[in-house]
Amino acid sequence: MSPTTLPAAGPEHGHVTFLGAGPGDPGLLTLRAVEALANADVLVAEHEVLDVVRAHARPGVAVVHPDPGPSSDSFPGTGTPQLTVVDGASTTVGLPAVRDAAHLVMEAARGGRRVVRAVSGDPGLDTYAAEEMLACVAAGVPFEVVPGVAAAVGVPAYAGVPLRDAQGADVRFVDARTASDRCWTEVGASDGTVVVSTSLDSVASAAGELVAAGRKPDTPMTVTVAGTTTRQRTWSATLGTIAQTLKQAKVLPSPEGGRPVIAVVGERSAAAQRDQLSWFESKPLFGWKVLVPRTKEQAASLSDQLRSYGAVPHEVPTIAVEPPRTPQQMERAVKGLVTGRYEWIAFTSVNAVKAVREKFEEYGLDARAFAGIKVAAVGESTAKALVAFGVKPDLVPSGEQSAAGLLEDWPPYDPVFDPIDRVFLPRADIATETLVAGLIELGWEVDDVTAYRTVRASPPPADTREAIKGGGFDAVLFTSSSTVRNLVGIAGKPHNVTVIACIGPATAKTAEEHGLRVDVMAPEPSVHKLAEALANFGLRRRAAAQEAGDPVTRPSERRPGARRRRTT
Repeated sequence: MSPTTLPAAGPEHGHVTFLGAGPGDPGLLTLRAVEALANADVLVAEHEVLDVVRAHARPGVAVVHPDPGPSSDSFPGTGTPQLTVVDGASTTVGLPAVRDAAHLVMEAARGGRRVVRAVSGDPGLDTYAAEEMLACVAAGVPFEVVPGVAAAVGVPAYAGVPLRDAQGADVRFVDARTASDRCWTEVGASDGTVVVSTSLDSVASAAGELVAAGRKPDTPMTVTVAGTTTRQRTWSATLGTIAQTLKQAKVLPSPEGGRPVIAVVGERSAAAQRDQLSWFESKPLFGWKVLVPRTKEQAASLSDQLRSYGAVPHEVPTIAVEPPRTPQQMERAVKGLVTGRYEWIAFTSVNAVKAVREKFEEYGLDARAFAGIKVAAVGESTAKALVAFGVKPDLVPSGEQSAAGLLEDWPPYDPVFDPIDRVFLPRADIATETLVAGLIELGWEVDDVTAYRTVRASPPPADTREAIKGGGFDAVLFTSSSTVRNLVGIAGKPHNVTVIACIGPATAKTAEEHGLRVDVMAPEPSVHKLAEALANFGLRRRAAAQEAGDPVTRPSERRPGARRRRTT
């Protein structure tokens, strides 16, 4: 058995995997953790950890989360975990509503079930994981431990704060909640780096303990909240000035003062060095909330690209795709594909590929029905959808990815070389006539067939509508004129602090007709070039603020007063 092979669960006692979910970034899960989650029958995790691990669990897994006790109100994790079965749609393994973690894990494991007990950071540093492991031993339940990235190590790395350098300084880790006077005395007498786990409103107290124990007040200190997530924020100060720094930044006092933070004390956390090494918070769209008016299926790769720039994409469908009102035309065209009626079929969207594929499946056909037919795709996204269907397109525009770009490369009809003069064009009911007219001009006969209808989607939830109108979004990506019209129709006009990015001139013109100021336009009509253009805009905006000596803020932070007025 290889070291990473999952052991079999026992028929009576099951098996428990104690899994470290890391400090917050889902990308920090290990391969072993993903493997264990995919095989879990029951998932036990705190609320904040569920968001990280649940996406990797199989459908129907029983999910259990904690019901924090009163002792954890001031600081998460200080009370003994209490766990509640919350997923009523899946198997709830017959557990009582609320039990302490150790007993609940034991009962969940009975009957041969695989249980994953996910904790924040690393199980070896979790306050209660060892107790739960001992309970497994006492009950005869086999278990394993999958380490995770500890917050005390991962958060400084994301904040651009190295803990050691070539001189190999000593590194001490302190949990301010449980640190004794002796602990503070020892780290105070040291000249090494100290990593303190504490809460936002206790940072000044921890700094005072270190100064009282012998550290100089001018010792550099960094404080990071929400580390490794797009909500991360880091402040640089000294032990003597951190309280004033947080007050001036209007971070404290705050009702959220109990939020956990990681503070790093020592010369290795000097602000000048962090300015050079802060790779995460300096991403071009770091923390920007970007509205993507597309369905999740359409927006998947675009949202991934936005996340790589540090943004938080929020997908809002503005159109819904429905079958044509009269399907007979589509049915005749698909039968014509099989009987050799067409020389070409041209796909102008991913939805057109989906519509033809569904009709094929309805008739028991597959990609082999395209044999002998030339296939064209209007762009890379459509081409990828065809490849996923098992069809490699013969023609994709070499230049502009649009109907005009497709016509630039489309060969004219030649009766000598083309035995058939007809093109099948499955498309939306609201498509423009550019491609049809161009193909006819090139000598082709065109069967222009409505393959699907686009209708306006239902309005998004009220909080999303308020965020759109009130300036809660930093940017909106418009990928077509219809997305502009439909978003304004179902949710209202974006606030004037929101950056408006358009895929091309036609979309930009529609946005301006709706009273929107267009800030960004893609250099070519591609959703990925559009995201890239927005990232470049963010970089220029950041550089301008830094050059002027101003703090780097998001667009939504620019006019809070105006945002409040617009939400009424």
